[in-house]
Amino acid sequence: MRPSTMSAYNRLPHASDCDCSVCWSRREMAKPARSRSTPCAQCRPASAVPIRTLQMGRVGGFWKPLLSEWKVEPAFICEKHTPPARPPKYWSVVLDTGRPTPYVPIHEPFELVG
Repeated sequence: MRPSTMSAYNRLPHASDCDCSVCWSRREMAKPARSRSTPCAQCRPASAVPIRTLQMGRVGGFWKPLLSEWKVEPAFICEKHTPPARPPKYWSVVLDTGRPTPYVPIHEPFELVG
C-alpha cells in the first residue's frame, strides 16, 4: 500500500459491533472502575471530636485548649472493602523428605580410588 492510502485506511471509523483490540480496549476503559478502594455509603473513617475543654492556657498570646475530653467513633469498613485475613499463600511444600541432613565438611585430604 502506498503511504497516502495507508493513512486514509487508518482514519476509517470502526463498525459499532467491531471486536478488534482497539475497540475492546476503548469499551473496557469506558467502564467504571471496580476498585476495592472506592468509598461506599456504608464505609466511614474514624473520627474524634472534642466534647468538653478541661484546661485552657495561653499559647503565643492566644487562649487555647490544653486538655479536652474527646468522643471517638471507630472506623467501619463494609464486607466488600474488608481485606482478607492474611495474604495469599505463594509457597507450598512439594515434597517433605523428613528432617534435613546436616552438611558435615571433611577437613582431611583424600584421594579418589578408581
